[in-house]
Amino acid sequence: MATISLIVAFIYVYSDWFDPVKDIATDISASFHWVSGLPGKAEDWADQRFMSRARLKQENDALRSELLVLKRKAQQMASLSAENVHLRQLLNSAHTLADKVLIAELIGVAPDPNIHKVIVNKGEFDGVYAGQALVDASGLMGQVVRVGKLSSEVLLLTDITHALPVQINRNGVRLIAEGVGSLYELVVRHVSNTEDIREGDLLVSSGLGRRFPAGYPVAEVVEVKVNPGKSFARVIARPKAQLNRSRHVLLVFDTPPGKE
Repeated sequence: MATISLIVAFIYVYSDWFDPVKDIATDISASFHWVSGLPGKAEDWADQRFMSRARLKQENDALRSELLVLKRKAQQMASLSAENVHLRQLLNSAHTLADKVLIAELIGVAPDPNIHKVIVNKGEFDGVYAGQALVDASGLMGQVVRVGKLSSEVLLLTDITHALPVQINRNGVRLIAEGVGSLYELVVRHVSNTEDIREGDLLVSSGLGRRFPAGYPVAEVVEVKVNPGKSFARVIARPKAQLNRSRHVLLVFDTPPGKE
């Protein structure tokens, strides 16, 4: 017992000698605790990394969805902008017409590509009548052939059954423009080889036949081919109306046949 007391007293008296040893022991102990804590820290780091990746993926998915929504809205805005431009053109065209007009919208197209007919959302309740002219901002499109209570069927001037009296705007020469089943082409038949008709001439409705009011743009002559071996020239014209694009159109109220 006395020996232990002496050892304790010795350590107490000479404790300063053991400070470096105690410091080394403290450092070793801290290192040991740090190393022993590595697995837990690694696990926490892996969990945080996994959560960070999952969170980033979730944010990326959300941003991707938001981007798609914004793109859709941008497309809608572009469509609305184009539609507004077209409506302004249509209204400007309406202001230049002497006849009363009614704005209508295309709601259907004939499924058979060989039949050039469209359906508009105006009918008998709106005063629409058979034979009424349909125009867009650029020119004549066709005429109403069937009238329902709320909608009407329109035969386009490019249909193979359609023929339209026209005249050359430059000199007044009267001709007949016929549909050939193409939205981009009309044929002007029985044009003499000596007739004064040129590429670039504007064909307008002549008013003959009392189906269409006079003076509406119909087509532009794009080809005049004279064959000396034949009696008539080959004349091709391109419709002025945007037959495959126009959505909003004008129904022209002229004097209906039989109601003069």
